[in-house]
Amino acid sequence: MKILIAFLVLLSVTIKAQEPQLEGGLSAFLKENIIYPNYSLQNCIQGTVDIGFKLNKMGEVYYATIAKGMGTDLDDEALRLIKLSSGKWNVPLNHDTLALVLVPINFSLKGYDCERKDKKAIALAISAYKAEAELTNVVVNFYRNKRNGVFNETEEPKISKLRSELGIDDEQLNRLLAKPSN
Repeated sequence: MKILIAFLVLLSVTIKAQEPQLEGGLSAFLKENIIYPNYSLQNCIQGTVDIGFKLNKMGEVYYATIAKGMGTDLDDEALRLIKLSSGKWNVPLNHDTLALVLVPINFSLKGYDCERKDKKAIALAISAYKAEAELTNVVVNFYRNKRNGVFNETEEPKISKLRSELGIDDEQLNRLLAKPSN
């Protein structure tokens, strides 16, 4: 029984050691490449975004998703960082390329006087960001459907007004339409 327990402990340590590793280390990579998003910086939004991603045998990220996010531009930055790390991962030979690798990315503001910022104001800023993102999705989905010929013409004046209120110009709309839908 003692031999079996020792073997299981050794096996768990070996399996843990055989997880994909980022060349130079994840902390160093994040420190060098992080660009704190403007909205979250201005509103003292900080926290951890958990990213799930899949790696092929060459260490390239071929799928990435937000496992648990903040609901703000921090989520987009975390995804950008993981995609930027593509090709820089050392993948063990026995790594299951269908397995989701989970990585927490911590966003922390020091020296911005955020510790004095009201927690309710921060929560309100997060809610406002999420609301604007949802309204933007409504606009984008309408125009995506219009492009595909499946839309309600009577909704167009309301959507056009919403688009104007959100400040979405033609260039921004085309960029949003070019992104894959979720």
